[in-house]
Amino acid sequence: MRIDIRKIAQIKKGEDVIGSRTRAKVVKNKVAAPFKQAEFDLVYNEGISRESEMLMFGEKYGLIKKMGSSYSYGDVKIGRGYDSARVFLKTNKAIAKEITKEILKQMKSDDSFSVSASADDKDEGSPE
Repeated sequence: MRIDIRKIAQIKKGEDVIGSRTRAKVVKNKVAAPFKQAEFDLVYNEGISRESEMLMFGEKYGLIKKMGSSYSYGDVKIGRGYDSARVFLKTNKAIAKEITKEILKQMKSDDSFSVSASADDKDEGSPE
């Protein structure tokens, strides 16, 4: 398998670059269909940002509304600007979990996605 990974944009907080929007494209694959691609945000010293994925998929499925540069989830104002919305979701775990459940529900009803349970979906106190 050969994957082409490219930086397509910078993520900035003020003037500082804190990460990059990245596109990964499967160029060669003998096991499955090639030329599939994914976009995700790599935040320096954090890794792939789950909060950015929540914003992206929440907006796609109409759960998160973007008006100008402001993001909102129902009556809750998430933040003004992409980075402040990402930080809000990172600090408010209950709202982030609720948004994630709604996104997964939408994805399961969408025929183009295959969703499987991850370790993060389990209760933190339950034995594995």
